Amino acid sequence: MKNQPRLFNTISELHKAMGQAKPLHPLISILNYGEAVFDPKDFENGIVLDFYKISFKTNFTGKLRYGHGFYDFEEGGMSFVSPGQVLKMQEEEADYSGMSLNIHLDFFRPYSLNENIKKYGFFSYSAAEALYLSEKEKETILGVFTNIQNELNERIDHFSQDVIISQIELLLNYSNRFYNRQFITRKAVNNDVLSKLENLLEDYFNSEKSQENGLPTVQYVADELQLSSRYLSDLLRSISGQNTQQFIHEKLIEKAKEYIVKGTFSVSEIAYKLGFEHAQSFSKLFKKKTNTSPIEFKELFNKN
Repeated sequence: MKNQPRLFNTISELHKAMGQAKPLHPLISILNYGEAVFDPKDFENGIVLDFYKISFKTNFTGKLRYGHGFYDFEEGGMSFVSPGQVLKMQEEEADYSGMSLNIHLDFFRPYSLNENIKKYGFFSYSAAEALYLSEKEKETILGVFTNIQNELNERIDHFSQDVIISQIELLLNYSNRFYNRQFITRKAVNNDVLSKLENLLEDYFNSEKSQENGLPTVQYVADELQLSSRYLSDLLRSISGQNTQQFIHEKLIEKAKEYIVKGTFSVSEIAYKLGFEHAQSFSKLFKKKTNTSPIEFKELFNKN
């Protein structure tokens, strides 16, 4: 159909579209961006891959579109795409330098990686949440790419797949480590996100939004902050030890305590003001988080 993203079911199809020779293995390849030859118009409606793609970009001055936003990869780094994601590229000014590791699910289906790969949250991050790499980290990642390419270049034997799988797992574990480092080293940016989230929730509970729309969801706050829900949860966990849902509940309980202490509203009225459909649900959550019911908390406060 017109204006539909282009679907690539196989890695061989992607190689052909990028003007490259057939991959040495039908289920896994490393594609060098510097050697790619293609017409940008072929990708103007985006692409959808039926396989994983891990990109290592050392000098990408083009713009990658993900959802409604654009992200400039000028500084270089890594991005991760899982099967079924829509990826769009603005190619007019793109200058690629780097490579992508393309892995079909069938390559690791017999291995534990088939389940474990789902645990790596960065495959759910948006392009604007790319992994920035230091020079030393780039050398480490490039070394793993080189190891995989060397293994593909050698004659395939009974151990080849095991060796490559272990290298992929190493690459993912390094990426996990470097993302954790990024959360720590970008404290100024992360604290800004935290501050915006606190203000967002404060405004939500102080306005009519909670009564009109119910409890704020993880997806709602992530959209308002223009982040993917998985990235936001991972970022918050690195700062506060809580994921987004837990953070929302903490702010909700703080607001509930404020209402209870004022003594102006009944438990049912507080539940309604906070966005609960049923007062019982509010009381259950409050007790779970504080070990006391709203009524017990009020009595305890009045005693003091």
